[in-house]
Amino acid sequence: MNKKDVMICRCEDVTLQDLYDLMEKGYTDIEELKRLLRVGMGPCQGNTCGQLVQRELSKFLNKRLEDIPMAKIRPVTTGVKISAIVEGTKHES
Repeated sequence: MNKKDVMICRCEDVTLQDLYDLMEKGYTDIEELKRLLRVGMGPCQGNTCGQLVQRELSKFLNKRLEDIPMAKIRPVTTGVKISAIVEGTKHES
């Protein structure tokens, strides 16, 4: 199967070829790949692609799956209006 046809991260449209291109350049840490490819940063927050990336790194580096750390999970954040903060302080006294 062609690596360009295998989707690793559907949220960010990352293919297996994209992943291997960076791994062959020396990027073999999930956090590096996350920053460069945005794997694990889409709406699913890595629930779909996290283990796929971990498995491919394991095969590429010829290491046990347990020896490849998972990416850190950082929850999605949203902005807070200043008016909401001001209203919240009024109720603290």
